[in-house]
Amino acid sequence: MYAIVEIAGQQFKVSKDQRVFVHRLASEEGSKVSFDKVMLLDEDGTITIGAPAIEGASVEAKVLKHLKGDKVIVFKKKRRKGYKKKNGHRQSFTQIVIEGINASAPKKKAAKKAETTEE
Repeated sequence: MYAIVEIAGQQFKVSKDQRVFVHRLASEEGSKVSFDKVMLLDEDGTITIGAPAIEGASVEAKVLKHLKGDKVIVFKKKRRKGYKKKNGHRQSFTQIVIEGINASAPKKKAAKKAETTEE
């Protein structure tokens, strides 16, 4: 069973017990988070596609730790002009582990017909 879910503006293909690095989340380490924007759900070959998201489906995860990625060097130069700029940054990430995929969609009730009484 796997799902394609949107986490912090990016889409990830996740399954149970998978560890994923996502953009920094505003949750404490060790806390549980839930993601409701499930785009696609595969349950043993049965594929459900949302438009744009599947109603009632969610992905449960636990925040393991916050960390920074590798340093990215940005170097700009214009030839023959004496212009050189060296800059860099480290992206902030959050490591999460997927604890479960809930596919329980709410059951739609049939609309009740208004009873009309003719007298």
